[in-house]
Amino acid sequence: MDVAIVTVGDEVLAGETTNTNASWLAGEIAARGGRVRRILTMPDDRAAIAERVGAWSDAYDGVIVTGGLGGTHDDVTADAIADAFERELAVREEVRSAVVETVAAYRDANPDLVEAHELDIDVTAWASLPAGARYVPNDEGLCPGFVLGNVYAMPGVPSEVRAIFGRVADEFAGDGVARTLYTPQPEGSMVDTLDRARDRFDAAVGSYPDTEGHNRLTVRGDDADAVEEAIGWLAERVETVDPE
Repeated sequence: MDVAIVTVGDEVLAGETTNTNASWLAGEIAARGGRVRRILTMPDDRAAIAERVGAWSDAYDGVIVTGGLGGTHDDVTADAIADAFERELAVREEVRSAVVETVAAYRDANPDLVEAHELDIDVTAWASLPAGARYVPNDEGLCPGFVLGNVYAMPGVPSEVRAIFGRVADEFAGDGVARTLYTPQPEGSMVDTLDRARDRFDAAVGSYPDTEGHNRLTVRGDDADAVEEAIGWLAERVETVDPE
């Protein structure tokens, strides 16, 4: 399964918020055998998001969009995804009920805070999803997730991304396999060996510098036997160390 990840948020582009969602999602997808092909951070721009989501929905098996969902003025992701599929937003009764229940629970748990700040939630805005979307409940927050076609939309709060992804994680299974070796050798000393490995095996071979004094060699592919053969071949020609 080939996947693209879109992170939405002016605050991410400004460096005010670290994009931990994309790296976490990429790891989860890879662990299930899927492959992340693109990661992009975009501003809160409805037209730009719609264009990108529409293009990547056609190009990849799945697209995950995080951030920009909710009921505030800069939450345009649901509108943008609806635009990409030429749909309207619609309030779903089960989503409205979940939002109302979540707000009520928050009021009960934080009466002083609610009274001090005159909390007023526009339930309609929070409960609106693109017509025909599949609702994905959010066990960690107010904003619902949803799936429209092969596009998965999640709010930007990391705990909520993890909760919603957990409900759809099985849909990202694939045949991808990865194995890793660690070596104290500098990359320059392995150029010929890595080139030969790439030519010899039906797998992708990558070398990545590490901050702990060793480099990481990773072999990825859809054929588990080819990956195992490649990693064994490399282990015979490159000095390896235990990363622990």
